[in-house]
Amino acid sequence: MFPISVAIITKNEEHNIEDALKSVADAQEIIVVDSFSSDRTVEICRKYTDKVFQHQWEGYARQKQRAVDLAVGQWVLILDADERVTPDLKVEIVKTIAQTDCNGFYMPRENYFIGKWIKHGGWWPDNTLRLFKKDKGRFEIREVHEKIVIEGRTGYLKNPLRHYTYRSIQDFTARMEGYSTLAAREILKSSGKAGVFSLTVKPLSTFLKMYVLRLGVLDGRHGLILAVLYSYYTFLKYAKTWEIQLK
Repeated sequence: MFPISVAIITKNEEHNIEDALKSVADAQEIIVVDSFSSDRTVEICRKYTDKVFQHQWEGYARQKQRAVDLAVGQWVLILDADERVTPDLKVEIVKTIAQTDCNGFYMPRENYFIGKWIKHGGWWPDNTLRLFKKDKGRFEIREVHEKIVIEGRTGYLKNPLRHYTYRSIQDFTARMEGYSTLAAREILKSSGKAGVFSLTVKPLSTFLKMYVLRLGVLDGRHGLILAVLYSYYTFLKYAKTWEIQLK
């Protein structure tokens, strides 16, 4: 058995969720908090766990914290529907938690964009904190890019979590529409503003950082398209910030 409580949030993830659940099917428990999916997500989840709860969407951080609060295990692993835990990562987790004084662990992510593993542009190793002791970590409440705050020491795992993000350019642009709105709210919360500099220099800076400084050029056309798309996202979040300021 994989001695971990796995926490997942879902909303209309029928095309992703089964492979995620298969990768942790031997976990101590799997907790799913679903935001009233209208597809087969809940039906699929119930094939793998009886701990499927439905709750109205409250934002990424609050929704994930709700899933964590429902866990009974000492260690919790946060898993997204488009992520997969590899056998090697599983073995490393079991060995590590058996003899550690850390309360949380970062793990690298293999991020895939339209079928290609992106190794540059800031997408690798993309260390992210996903494994922690339930009583030593909580989500910081923010609009987007939710963050887990750990009490005590943290460490790093070597084996990667696989992340099959953005199946298409349409998928990217659709999701960025929602993310940019949340990001604009977060900018305003932190007393940020959107002026000419934010609308011109920052998008260009995003492109140059990803494509040139972080060697996205080495990922070929995938790297070029990602750099352009992220510069568009940067422009969009500041444009929405400016629009909210006007209102």
